[in-house]
Amino acid sequence: MPKLKTRKAVAKRIRLTGKGKPKRKRAFKRHLLSRRSSKRKRQLRRPGVVQPDDEKRITRLLPYGTKFSK
Repeated sequence: MPKLKTRKAVAKRIRLTGKGKPKRKRAFKRHLLSRRSSKRKRQLRRPGVVQPDDEKRITRLLPYGTKFSK
């Protein structure tokens, strides 16, 4: 059986937590930040966890880096 290829675009954007759940950066943090409140900007600093619906799709794209890989 051949080796599976990792989608590098996804690998650059998603990291895994200690338990193997995919973790991502939040959106709306690039520009036009002066109109957002300090509280909102502070909340956007925290990483988001990928939704369970998308978790299966991401596991296919990252075959060697998730809790489901084995």
